[in-house]
Amino acid sequence: MQHKETLVVVGNGMVGHRFIEKLVDDSGLEQYDVIIFGEEPRPAYDRVHLSEFFSGKTADDLSMVASGFYDQAGIELVLDDRVASIERSTQEVVSDSGRRVAYDKLVLATGSYPFVPPVPGHDRDNCFVYRTIEDLEAIRESARSSKVGAVVGGGLLGLEAAKALKDLGLETHVVEFAPRLMAVQVDEGGGAMLRRKIEQLGVAIHTSKNTRQIVDGEDCFHQMQFADGEVLDTDIVLFSAGIRPRDELARSCDLALGERGGIVVDNQCRTSDPAVYAIGECALWDNRIFGLVAPGYQMAQVVVDDLLGTDDSEFAGADMSTKLKLMGVDVASIGDAHGRTPDSLSYQYVDEEREVYKRLVVSKSRKKLLGAVLIGDADDYGSLLQMMLNDIRLPAKPAQLILPASDGAAPVGLGVTALPETAQICSCFNVSKGALCSAVAEGCQDIASLKNATNAGTGCGGCSALVKQVLDSELEKMGVEVKKDICEHFPYSRQELYHLVRVDEIKSFQMMLEKHGTGHGCDICKPTIGSILASCWNDYVLKKDHAHLQDTNDYYLGNLQKDGTYSVVPRVPGGEITPEKLIVIGEVARDFKLYTKVTGGQRIDLFGARVHELPSIWKRLVDAGFETGHAYGKAMRTVKSCVGSTWCRYGVLDSVGMAIRVESRYRGIRSPHKIKLAVSGCTRECAEAQSKDFGVIATEKGWNLYVCGNGGMKPRHADLFATELDDEALIRTIDRTMMFYIRTADRLQRTSVWLESLDGGLDYLKEVILEDSLGIGEQLDAEMARLVGTYECEWKKTIEDPEQLKRFRHFINSDATDNNVVFVSERQQIRPAFDSEKSLIATSA
Repeated sequence: MQHKETLVVVGNGMVGHRFIEKLVDDSGLEQYDVIIFGEEPRPAYDRVHLSEFFSGKTADDLSMVASGFYDQAGIELVLDDRVASIERSTQEVVSDSGRRVAYDKLVLATGSYPFVPPVPGHDRDNCFVYRTIEDLEAIRESARSSKVGAVVGGGLLGLEAAKALKDLGLETHVVEFAPRLMAVQVDEGGGAMLRRKIEQLGVAIHTSKNTRQIVDGEDCFHQMQFADGEVLDTDIVLFSAGIRPRDELARSCDLALGERGGIVVDNQCRTSDPAVYAIGECALWDNRIFGLVAPGYQMAQVVVDDLLGTDDSEFAGADMSTKLKLMGVDVASIGDAHGRTPDSLSYQYVDEEREVYKRLVVSKSRKKLLGAVLIGDADDYGSLLQMMLNDIRLPAKPAQLILPASDGAAPVGLGVTALPETAQICSCFNVSKGALCSAVAEGCQDIASLKNATNAGTGCGGCSALVKQVLDSELEKMGVEVKKDICEHFPYSRQELYHLVRVDEIKSFQMMLEKHGTGHGCDICKPTIGSILASCWNDYVLKKDHAHLQDTNDYYLGNLQKDGTYSVVPRVPGGEITPEKLIVIGEVARDFKLYTKVTGGQRIDLFGARVHELPSIWKRLVDAGFETGHAYGKAMRTVKSCVGSTWCRYGVLDSVGMAIRVESRYRGIRSPHKIKLAVSGCTRECAEAQSKDFGVIATEKGWNLYVCGNGGMKPRHADLFATELDDEALIRTIDRTMMFYIRTADRLQRTSVWLESLDGGLDYLKEVILEDSLGIGEQLDAEMARLVGTYECEWKKTIEDPEQLKRFRHFINSDATDNNVVFVSERQQIRPAFDSEKSLIATSA
């Protein structure tokens, strides 16, 4: 029998486990007996998604090790026993328990440890790091008796940690030494937009802060004292200020180390001792430490190839581009995001309304993409990354890659068909486009089977959209119909999900998941199905089965504003309001010190309401006869109106009366996206009806109906749909068109885009609605009648329910309010204070 060598692996983290998986896959156990030492009490788990521990996932959910994997493979896994020393002269490792194991080959996958700045007080109670499940368990326990938490570090891990504290119900602060967040990955403009978006989520950001010491607090357990003289009281301090390589074992046995740490390795990941390898975050290649999981996985494959002598593969560095969602904010960084390449050029696009920032860095010749930053909208990440990695020539006007498409034009980007077969689609598992195409040809015809066959998209998840594009492209080439699955948990489009809810009379997300889905759901399918359930059954959105599906706005029945406060928008049908109701709005605004504005939609918006004030404000308004205006929901918003024939000498029909009738009919109806309407009393069009989803214009012969217009970034003029309608025909036509839109549109698809996507366009829509070509007219009538007949004001229902009122507190274990909300006076009203003004206010106080 062939003699097997002994292979010892020190470290059972993500990279260490991946190394073992590749060794098993490549039949390495025929040559090696394997022993793994892990210092934690459990086998490898997913640190990339560690923050999901606070949103319900358990340690078992995060585990990367299939049940019985090590036993079935004949591999010895030693847990909760740290390797204390390496004796290279005898080729042995010695553990804390005193166990001594001889090796022929040794792989160090010891990873990294969180850097804790050596400030006085860093070792006080309630000071934590964010690295292991045990760390998270300790943080969760401490949070039970805490009100405020502060994260030291504004990088990737720091913002993940901040989300965790926010999820635990704490007032959350991020303290960053650099002048901006994510200073390594994004430029100044991107950092500013990221900060703005995260502050809107209620997290206070403190940049350019050098923590001098941590001492006893006045109002909290700790007080962080900064070099500039400012202080921050907090109960929890969570350090997430970067990582350092775990190289102490290598140091103790005189392996070569870098000047600033890290185990020096060559292109085969061999250390200065040819019997010892190092992979992952402990390894230093070309004076670089790679802090992402994908390079570690590449190193693992290189070492397996070298051990088995099956390939001449080398580790030649790795692209550090990243795409992730931080606290719900899309963030992506590609290549030279800072534009440091000599003579490089850059293009920037900023949309403050949508809170989107994009930067493109290109070569002097404008032919090669060098880098990019995407904040708020990272849909183009996959295309831009492939352009950079594959040196694909840029279009004549590179700026078009980050600009929104002009009206009617296709977006300028890169289709997957343009990528070479060698293009790396998944960097975590080094999966090329060619490998994906081969898997599709061999029978993988859905995203789940493709991921299972290739592992693409199962690591960080940043390539998932591109993997789906490759799948769709290959299926279309094969003549296979491409399904538009909403996400990996439901193999259906939004339209198919709508029909399933209707046909099966599904009344909850859990029921939908059990009958037609897999897994636990995600931030795509949950709100989508929540919206569909509301569109079908019109249940109260904060009902126990539905509340967890809602986004922040629907969860608090108000629009979240930039400083963490909310707007209150009562419904004012048709813009018509009595003096008594105007007085009530004025009194509420005065008593709660709210900013007041008459909007373009003929409503009066009240800004600056804190979470705990919302129920009291609503009660005052509801008692005066107001209802919620649904300004926070993907729903029917407003119906704008001119004064019409009642007052105007040009008016031919009562536009105000019709606007009130329409708004009262469609109030609260949930849809794939927001819907706006307008009614003009004559063709002079003072209500601007032709820029709305549904626009009604009075003529001498009746009402003309226009459909599928919108303003915004890509304005679209509405199309004339029907003419000379009487009141009842107008209502019936809007009923059917709106319900058909709700039935058939994709998630978050405006009516304008929906119409353009319909096969046959406007003519087809006229056939369905005006001629009832599908024979569904009566069904659409009945569905709308149900929605109209079951309407309830969500504000009124909420203030009458003591259980629902419990959610309107800043902290789950305290009645304290959010002291990060600061207002200043401007034009005799309030506005949120700028950071510089907050500092002055704090100093004077």
